Amino acid sequence: MRKSMSLILVSAMMAAMLAGCGGGASKAPETTAAPATTAAEAAGTEAPAEGGETEAPAEAESFEPANLRVAYMPNMGSASLAVTAREKGYFEEMGLTVELVEFQGGPAEIAAMASGDIDISQIGHGAHALCAEGEALIFQIDCTSLADAVMGNKDKGVNSIADLKGKKVAATSGTSAEIILNLALQQEGLTADDLEVVEMDANGIVTAMISGNVDACATWSPGTMTIENALGDKTVWLATNQDYVNQVTFPSSFITTQKFADGNHDVLVRFSRALQKAADYRNSNIEEVADWVAKQCEVDADTMKATVGEGNWSITSDFLGKALEDGTIKTYYENQQQVFIDGGRLTEKVDVDNYVLFDVMKEAYEANQK
Repeated sequence: MRKSMSLILVSAMMAAMLAGCGGGASKAPETTAAPATTAAEAAGTEAPAEGGETEAPAEAESFEPANLRVAYMPNMGSASLAVTAREKGYFEEMGLTVELVEFQGGPAEIAAMASGDIDISQIGHGAHALCAEGEALIFQIDCTSLADAVMGNKDKGVNSIADLKGKKVAATSGTSAEIILNLALQQEGLTADDLEVVEMDANGIVTAMISGNVDACATWSPGTMTIENALGDKTVWLATNQDYVNQVTFPSSFITTQKFADGNHDVLVRFSRALQKAADYRNSNIEEVADWVAKQCEVDADTMKATVGEGNWSITSDFLGKALEDGTIKTYYENQQQVFIDGGRLTEKVDVDNYVLFDVMKEAYEANQK
């Protein structure tokens, strides 16, 4: 999963992350090409059917144009699906103009939606607890994450999770990386109270680890790659999503507010249709997608490509249709909620139907199959 890089690449990556991917900085939407037409459409004629007869072309769908501001975080797991939908023209096909706006974490995205600055957000595992608490609604699953990690600095006396006791550990509250940290601590009979947890955003964590201002951290890619490249042999990987893959799935999702969902059901379905098409393309063209994401985040393409193994991209439209039908997707969110309960993040179970709009996913899937 990880690649070694020169110190020159590390410096370039740091500059890109700290300057090019700053939290909350808006990037103007790029112009995408118009959807391709069939040969018959291009010629202005009907396509010939068997026997020489002509067949009326399928009536093109038409939509009321809509503009959306969509929040993402600068990594493959968060940005890849929306960027693919934009680059392939799938948003445009659905009559949507989408502006992607960068954030450093799910809780900040949800706060921006509550204020009306953002319409839709992509969140990682950790921020789903806020959805269970009624702060947002999930309407489309994205992927399952393998991107989070707890990392330590051997020079700081950290060689295992047990060594974190009394150590200074950087983390971002409400994120999937914090969940991994808590799961790892539980296995050692520890809690966050046994550590000196320092609240930081993703960029701050990278800087603090490399400078030695903290002893360990809980973060995600591509920051994990930058830290390892900078610390070299001093790096120790203490825990990752992969350590818990048999216990729980860590889905990431697209979310919105109750208010937006109430007035924009059709827009959410169209947005989901674009995402489901993008999921099929991403699964088969992940290296190309990594190039697009690197450009969007203004980071080195090779570094972004080094993180493609840190996500499960197999939630294609074919898988989604079956998984909605047999309850697999619902189970993902039920198991995810149990992690929050086990970790004390949530105190009681909530019916996932209260905050997951499975009907939007299904309606989008069925519309794309016509």
